Amino acid sequence: MKRNYLGEFEELVLLTVTILHPGAYGAAISDEMQEQTGRSVSISAVHAALQRLEEKGMLSSAFGEATQERGGRRKRLFAVTTLGSQTLQSVRDMRSKLWESIISKDLLVRGI
Repeated sequence: MKRNYLGEFEELVLLTVTILHPGAYGAAISDEMQEQTGRSVSISAVHAALQRLEEKGMLSSAFGEATQERGGRRKRLFAVTTLGSQTLQSVRDMRSKLWESIISKDLLVRGI
């Protein structure tokens, strides 16, 4: 598989979309990321990352139904694509391999 670059923030967004599926939309993603990471997350940064991930083919989106609480506006709901899932698995595998190397060499205990 061709390696698609995935920045840390994009990885967090992709993971959060996976957690929230099928109700993943901008504000919910931002709120969940803040809850999970303890970091302040701007909605505009989330929207920019969602757009990049959709352009990379890692996310797809569709409009949900209009709701009264949103003044008749529809939410854009996001879902992780097969490529997005494969990319997340690849990142996880790479991180696990690196951590196994650190642990096997006892590098954390020695402070190296």
